[in-house]
Amino acid sequence: MTNNLKLTSTDMQKPNNPRRSFIKKTALATASLSTMGAVGFSAKSYGNILGANDRLNVAILGLGRRLGAFYEPIALKSSNVNLVYLCDPMKSQREKAAVNFSKHIDYQPKLENNCLKVFEDRQVDAIINATPDHWHAPGTWLALENGKHVYVEKPCSHNPKEGELLVEFQKKYGKVVQMGNQQRSSDHTIDIIKQIHDGVIGNAYLATAFYTNARGEVPVAKEASAPDGLDWELFQGPAPRKKYMHDTWDYNWHWYGWDYGTAETGNNATHELDVARWALQTDFPNEVLVDAGKYHYIEDGWTMYDTMLATFKFDENKTIQWDGKSRNNYKTYGSDRGTLIFGTEGSVYVDRGKYELFDRNGAKIKEVKSGSIEGSTNLGGGGDTSTGHVINFFEAIRGKATQNSPIDEGAKSTLLCHLANIAYRAEENFKCDPSNGHILNSAKAKSFWSREYEKGWEPKI
Repeated sequence: MTNNLKLTSTDMQKPNNPRRSFIKKTALATASLSTMGAVGFSAKSYGNILGANDRLNVAILGLGRRLGAFYEPIALKSSNVNLVYLCDPMKSQREKAAVNFSKHIDYQPKLENNCLKVFEDRQVDAIINATPDHWHAPGTWLALENGKHVYVEKPCSHNPKEGELLVEFQKKYGKVVQMGNQQRSSDHTIDIIKQIHDGVIGNAYLATAFYTNARGEVPVAKEASAPDGLDWELFQGPAPRKKYMHDTWDYNWHWYGWDYGTAETGNNATHELDVARWALQTDFPNEVLVDAGKYHYIEDGWTMYDTMLATFKFDENKTIQWDGKSRNNYKTYGSDRGTLIFGTEGSVYVDRGKYELFDRNGAKIKEVKSGSIEGSTNLGGGGDTSTGHVINFFEAIRGKATQNSPIDEGAKSTLLCHLANIAYRAEENFKCDPSNGHILNSAKAKSFWSREYEKGWEPKI
């Protein structure tokens, strides 16, 4: 894979290049647009170009369950954003997204099937990457290679190597890359984390992050024709080619093997593990221990664990625990998701809606509720915290705000999820290098550090 999508004679001559035919068809059209200047634009478009020095032209890739998180931050006049593209390989998703956005904005973005065309469009300043997990890192680095800033949904990568690559790509191209760990933009969470860092509970040494849900039975995947309107080739993108399996496309890719998803830990633990790591001020673990298995609907199509207890040991005798139950909704800690932080002089409970501060005897001494409407395990949607996180991304691009979640921080939190998944897949606990998180003592675990790519999609930097 070349470092950008610009057409060259060498690219044209390469056999079996999965992007060659697309680039060949669109390069001339793109060149024509870039040389046209203001000629041919409507009066309204011409005014937009000349009258908005800091207006951001944005495209959204992936129009599924997270789409609702972007209505408000894009529609707000104060955001000064122009939505150029709604892009998804599924026709019905594009059409549905257009209808939904029409309730929030008074113009029509372009509907596009192929994200490669969006990357190549010089008009686009920033990408919101809400695709399935296997597209998160490749979609981000392709956007960076083409000069775009990127807001990438969690997890920022499909495997540990991709997280390292994202940090390298960001440094090389100097663009803003923000992961969608929106609690980093939550005012009450920022407040209590600062208090923890200032010693309100003494030395913080342990954090327990948790998630519980009552996900039901899923069909056993069977080979089938791709649904009408789905570009299965584009959906697979950088992943090795497979026949379509029934019910894979719409969300169940999370549970059907490791080609596209990162299981519940990548899907949800990213959020609470990020808060835990933030509170304890840890980077990379020195040991990973995991107990996980599938315990519910044993004969259904779910192919990985649905229950996990993971422990991450860090230097300075600090520990982070992950307690994830996808299919048993008993609220062990009194709610369906959140983080507990324990210190030598007290403890803290924090979730998306509030924090509670306790002394060492367990007496509550302070409670702050944010009134957030984004605090549950309901699928998708959005809310005030997502809105704030996306706006922070926009303002960081303009140089008007400090970025709340730079990609090097997002990659560290995502790595914990990958390490837990690797321990489950390898059926081995292991030691890590605390300077970078690399696995030290398990050859089998090391084999999961990266992934196999479809020929022509291998990352290069």
